[in-house]
Amino acid sequence: MTSALKNIIYNCKQATFLIEKRIAGKITAAETLQLHIHLAGCSVCKVYQQQSILINRVFVGFKNTDFKLDEAFKKTLTEKIEKEINKN
Repeated sequence: MTSALKNIIYNCKQATFLIEKRIAGKITAAETLQLHIHLAGCSVCKVYQQQSILINRVFVGFKNTDFKLDEAFKKTLTEKIEKEINKN
């Protein structure tokens, strides 16, 4: 087994870097091959990849949404905070 092949098979740090790089943009054909080789034998990095993809989807969903509280909720929340502050 070549040194380069050993490096990717046993290098989770490099694999997680490639997973994040692929999610953020593009990776080269060589990097894709390296990642596939690593993921074929590493269940931990497979789980990491699934979780990272999910987190990214959730984050993008929140980023593209304009969240605003309605005025009634804000008023109720403010009153509850003031009540708790004034207890002491």
